[in-house]
Amino acid sequence: MKLRIGVVGAGYLGTFHCDKYLHLDDAELVAIADSDEEKRKKASDRFKVATYADYKKLYGIVDAVSIVVPTVSHYEVAGFFLKRGIPVLLEKPITDTVLHARKLVTIAEQNNTAFQIGHLERFNSAIRTVKGMIRKPVFIEVHRLSPFTVRGTDVDVVRDLMIHDLDIILSLIPSDIVAIDAVGVPVLTNKIDIANARLKFKNGCVANVTASRVSTERMRKIRLFQSDAYFSIDYGASKVNIVRIHAGPSPELDAQQLEISKEDSLLEEIKSFIHAVKTGEEPLVKGRDGLSALGIAFKILARIEKNLTTVGYEKNIDHSR
Repeated sequence: MKLRIGVVGAGYLGTFHCDKYLHLDDAELVAIADSDEEKRKKASDRFKVATYADYKKLYGIVDAVSIVVPTVSHYEVAGFFLKRGIPVLLEKPITDTVLHARKLVTIAEQNNTAFQIGHLERFNSAIRTVKGMIRKPVFIEVHRLSPFTVRGTDVDVVRDLMIHDLDIILSLIPSDIVAIDAVGVPVLTNKIDIANARLKFKNGCVANVTASRVSTERMRKIRLFQSDAYFSIDYGASKVNIVRIHAGPSPELDAQQLEISKEDSLLEEIKSFIHAVKTGEEPLVKGRDGLSALGIAFKILARIEKNLTTVGYEKNIDHSR
């Protein structure tokens, strides 16, 4: 039996969600909701399904929903469906505040309802290929750079871009973060547009994470160093280079590039969500994972703002949480 799917939010990313559902045999896109009349009209013409101005109209006609609305609306919209036992795939970041994120996680758990967060890189074929090879990294270096676009600027670069890498790092390092230092500045908006964070874990691992949305080039790379190997992963190209260290009187290095078929990460994310809904298994990226990543993001932002204040930076920064 096919799951009846609704998508809330018919903007740029919401239409991608709609399109992916059309490729699934065990799910059917049946409704789209958006308060913008023009977006509804375009969605109706393109996907040939019912559209609604009020997302609440989807209750009773869908079995699960993708929610792709501005972050400030995540809590209200996701809460409506989770309270009614409707499984939710919610785009990242999970919400606009940690308090709201905690409440959504609690609602989902109390209602035993699937709640997945759209941290897309977990479904990148390169990450999925090497995850089982990564054991006790001691240093991680990440660069996520992107040219400026208006889309996504409802939040700062830490919650817009860096949070992808925070989620990946937290999924790889089973240890608490004991220290955070961070710097960043607004450039084209009144929010932080460039940021660098240094995270120290209780087990000794250190992660250095850089994100920018005002770059002239696009880059999505992570490098991991452990005692017996070095991994260089290019998210965008789905390429992995591995240098293995063979110990001995004369240590040797063995370099190889893995052949990885590039997959559609969003399609894989949505397939995973549908699987969780149908089987009752936990989603790969649970609500609690989204909560953890958001909590670290806010700690990074607090450190950035403290450092800006220390150096007397006077630009009008949006401190909204």
